[in-house]
Order: sequence, then structure tokens, then C-alpha cells
Amino acid sequence: MEAVTDIVFRHVIAKAARPDIFFTEFTNTASYFSDKGRHSTAGRLAFSPDEQPIIAQIWGTVPEHFAFMSQELAKLGFAGIDINMGCPAKDVVKTGGGSGLIKTPKLAAEIIQAAKVGGIPVSVKTRLGDVRVDEWPSWIGHLLKQGIDNLTIHLRTRKEMSAVPAHYELIDDILKLRDEIAPDTLITINGDIRDRQHATALAAKHNVDGIMIGRGIFTNPYAFSEESEPRSRKELLDLLRLHLDLFDKYAAETPRPYDPLKRFFKIYVRDFNGAAEMRDALMHTTTTDEARAIIDDVDDAVRPL
Repeated sequence: MEAVTDIVFRHVIAKAARPDIFFTEFTNTASYFSDKGRHSTAGRLAFSPDEQPIIAQIWGTVPEHFAFMSQELAKLGFAGIDINMGCPAKDVVKTGGGSGLIKTPKLAAEIIQAAKVGGIPVSVKTRLGDVRVDEWPSWIGHLLKQGIDNLTIHLRTRKEMSAVPAHYELIDDILKLRDEIAPDTLITINGDIRDRQHATALAAKHNVDGIMIGRGIFTNPYAFSEESEPRSRKELLDLLRLHLDLFDKYAAETPRPYDPLKRFFKIYVRDFNGAAEMRDALMHTTTTDEARAIIDDVDDAVRPL
């Protein structure tokens, strides 16, 4: 996810409950194609060996950029490439990228073929269609004809964003179409997946090959855990401490301002007495040390005398 699944947060989630595969934030191929842009986007692609298998998610509109970047990603040691054809953000769509590619299937096919130049597995993440749900057979069928290794489908259209429930009722029909067109292409579903237990039930019911959890991680940082019981305040705050420590550790490699870090506080500071007040105090901090001081103050206040 954009500005979320960086090297810092991925290590936090690995500590909480590791998923089977990691994905990077998505990186603009046009930026990476230039020397200056390659330097500025390097932090988005930073990863450590213990994160393998890790997939680089990229987006753009120029096949030449994808061909170049796919070769560079192979050299960097990524396990695969995921082409984002599903992002509904207006600033991405207006460039023709993300879910904007749903309206230009010929270009989408050219991009996929270009991304194969690097020689590592290529997958696509997309949506059911642009505006109407009934667009899915044409669009998904088109992608399945491109010889990709995996197709991840967010079960909504671009227009629906996340405003309606994911269309799980279409999963079996999508799998049937896959079996007819490209039986070797794996199908991963995405949208409203809460946790591993929910994912396991869906996979068993529909026999899909994979489940991707996205926004569910904001409700539960232990979403990939095989255990489903609620976590204690101490466990959640310890994860927050780890996040702060890793933010400092990787500051040189992935320099980022402090304020965007605040979007993560609600993940850890919730569901316990005084959580709202603590979040408010944390939102007024300007450094990781100030945030640690607030966490320590809370611990001191609840620690038995």
C-alpha cells in the first residue's frame, strides 16, 4: 500500500505475524527510468534479505519504462514484479496508470509483455472493471490471455473504490474463466479480507490460490497470525515501540519526514482504556523520542506500585 508497506512497517508485521509474501509500496516506472528519479525512489524499493520472497509493485504507462525497470529489479534480487492496474486514486488514474489502464487494454498488454524482459515472475493487481461490475469477463479475460504468473483481483470496480462490499459472489465465475483461458495462472483475491482466519475460510470455500490482505492490517497488525484472540495493550504498545525503533534505524536508507508516521498510531493505540487520549498526545509529537516518552508515561501510570 502507498506510504504504508515500506521496509519499516513490513518488519513490524513480520514480528507480529509474518505473511507468506511481502509487497513493496508501488513505484512509478517513469520516475525510476531517470537517474534523478531512481535515486529519489530507492527508498520505496529498499528491502532486507529476511523479507524474501518479496515482490516489487510498480506502475506507469510506458512499456519501455517497464522493460528497463524489470531488468533492474531482477538485478536487485526481487522474487517477482507486480504491475498495479488497480489503484483508483485520481492522481494516478488521470495519468492513465493504475486502474486507468482498464480503459486501454492494448497498452496494458504491451506493458505486461515489457515487464517480462527481466526474466522474473510477473503478476498483475487489478479491479473488476472501470465503472460497471459486468465489465469483469472482458477485462479479466484479457489479462488472463497475457501469460502472467498471478492475477490479483480486488473485487470491486474503480468507481466503487471501497464504498461497497467486495463482490465475493463472483469468485467462482472468475476461477471458471481462468480455467478456460489460462489454467496455469494463479488467482489471488483481495478486498475486505479481515485476517488469516477469514482468508483461510474464503480459500477453502472457493479454492483460490492466494489471499491478499490490505487495509485489514490497519484494524489488526496481527492479521496474519494463526491465533485470533485479542491482543493486550502491552503487546500493541511493544509493536509501536518497535515501529519507532525501526523508523530511526532505516532513516538513512529511507529518509522520510516524521508526520506521515502518525498515520500508524491508530493501529497500535486502540481498544484499551485511555487509548483515545494517548493517540491525541502522540499526534502532537514531533520526534520518535517524544512518542516513546508518552508510551513510557502510560506504562508508568498503569504499572502496579
